[in-house]
Amino acid sequence: MATMNISLPDDMRSAVDKQTEARGYGTSSEYVRDLIRRDLDRQALRALLDEGRRSAQDEPITEKTFDALRDRAARAAGQDG
Repeated sequence: MATMNISLPDDMRSAVDKQTEARGYGTSSEYVRDLIRRDLDRQALRALLDEGRRSAQDEPITEKTFDALRDRAARAAGQDG
């Protein structure tokens, strides 16, 4: 694992410390990693939604359609299932 040092204003550092404790993270690094993971998940979902908007829908939307989309989103997020 690589190390990265970041500089934060005092108010942001205080907010990170409060959230780390309030949400039960062991360290501020765990909290920041979780924020980054969530952001990457949102970006993957946004990309899928944008792709869907650009594509033409030839078939009616069914439960099977949503199952396929859930599977695709999970793969894109690296969850595999």
